[in-house]
Amino acid sequence: MPTLDWINRSAAFAATAQVPYRLLETASTHGDAQAAQSNLLIQGDNLQALKALLPFHRGRVKCIFIDPPYNTQSAFEHYDDKLEHAQWLSMMLPRLQLLRELLAEDGSIWVTIDDNEGHYLKVLMDEVFGRGNFVASCVWQKRYSRENREAIGDVHDYLHVYARNPERFKRERNLVPMNEEQAKVYRNPNNDPQGRWRPVPMTAQAGHATPEQFYEVVTPSGISHFPPDGRCWGIARATYERLLAEGRIYFGKNGDAQPNIIRYLSEVPGLAPWTWWPSEEVGHTDEAKKEANTLFGGETSFGTPKPERLLQRILHIATNPGDLVLDSFLGSGTTAAVAHKMGRRWVGIEMGEHAATHCLPRLQKVLDGEQGGISQAVGWQGGGGFRFMRLGAPIFDADGCIHPEVRFATLAAFVWQQETGMAFDPTQGRSGTPYLGTHSVFDSCQRPPDGREGPISPETPLPHSRTAYYLLFNGILGDRRPAGGNVLTRAVLDALLALHAGTAHPDAPLVVYGEACRLGPQSLARARVTFKHIPYDVKAG
Repeated sequence: MPTLDWINRSAAFAATAQVPYRLLETASTHGDAQAAQSNLLIQGDNLQALKALLPFHRGRVKCIFIDPPYNTQSAFEHYDDKLEHAQWLSMMLPRLQLLRELLAEDGSIWVTIDDNEGHYLKVLMDEVFGRGNFVASCVWQKRYSRENREAIGDVHDYLHVYARNPERFKRERNLVPMNEEQAKVYRNPNNDPQGRWRPVPMTAQAGHATPEQFYEVVTPSGISHFPPDGRCWGIARATYERLLAEGRIYFGKNGDAQPNIIRYLSEVPGLAPWTWWPSEEVGHTDEAKKEANTLFGGETSFGTPKPERLLQRILHIATNPGDLVLDSFLGSGTTAAVAHKMGRRWVGIEMGEHAATHCLPRLQKVLDGEQGGISQAVGWQGGGGFRFMRLGAPIFDADGCIHPEVRFATLAAFVWQQETGMAFDPTQGRSGTPYLGTHSVFDSCQRPPDGREGPISPETPLPHSRTAYYLLFNGILGDRRPAGGNVLTRAVLDALLALHAGTAHPDAPLVVYGEACRLGPQSLARARVTFKHIPYDVKAG
């Protein structure tokens, strides 16, 4: 596959490994405290913030939307949009790599861009997400009036869309509502009590037709119809007769035309999304600026916001209520505001001071029930909560030692991610104990005794291996002394084995992290325990 090459490309590919894991510190909590646990507004460099999110949200984000700097060589008040081309690519690459790790198996990523970097970004995303995972490049009409300052007026932006699993995304994505212009073909000339309808031709190509799709149809006026050459009826005879009895077959206003199936507007769930997004459907830049002026005032308004209707369309297609949405170039906070109003969980990251001066007050207004943007369309009345967070100290210092402010739950998340490649879910373990959970690795094939491999049913995956993970840290056993706390002694091992016997898979071997081990290799082997030292066996990058 062709790839982009630029100065410092190799350094850009290594950048994520060099970014330290950092603590996320809560600066303030807003609204309902319980609801606030699910929604995070993070102030700080988005590369470091994305790295900090990995242990807790890896593989869990249903929809990522980002509106990165377009690199238009323009100066904006709130961010730098004037990078050299190679610098821009080096800025984007590691962020895209981390976003890929955060994306769920059924998730999608949507990136807005214009012609300055759009085609380079497409090739870069092919490399990061896989060319086979490309879904579409949607065209958003951002202006409704002509742009006369350029040789050819700029009227659109792109939305590059990739999915972890494009076929799954196609099956599970939501349809878009039909507007009145699209619905005008549905009429009700006969005052049908079921409402507006349209005739749908009953023929289909005959390539894979069955004998039940070739039959005579007699109209109410007595005229016979057969499928044209190369065509068949789109429904079997039995289905036709049922629809005829239900009054669902239309023979034209004179009752003698080729049959059509009556389809009611009320039966249409929506339309498949397509790549042309006109401004009358999803808003435009002028609408977005008016929304921002209303929220922030003209003096302090954000320069290049996106309209709430644009984000509403994206989140409607890609998510359902309760799903997690992430925007790591949050800007004025539009993505988080729309996600909140639509009942989605969200994480927004913004580096500049306007995380506090713009995003924070905007999201507080959302909690208070502000009625701008899409509020009335979705029936928003306020509520919920979020946490305002800042990046804290690195989890590990230059020597690899763990920062003294790190607590058990944080280190547990890092250990779990390191061992399983997945985000940590505290409910998998047992609260207040060293038990983090048992991880199962599933086979994709059967392995009978004769060594042959065969496919297995996806409904009954077979576990290939299981491992239970335990962490002795921060006095989790209630005793900080070596004999009873963070060191694996005989007494501590006996306590862990007793705890392990009560788990769902007591036959699984154990991996135990601790500050030291007082047991020999034979004792560990008999107990089927692998010991790993803190901090030396905990990856710092």
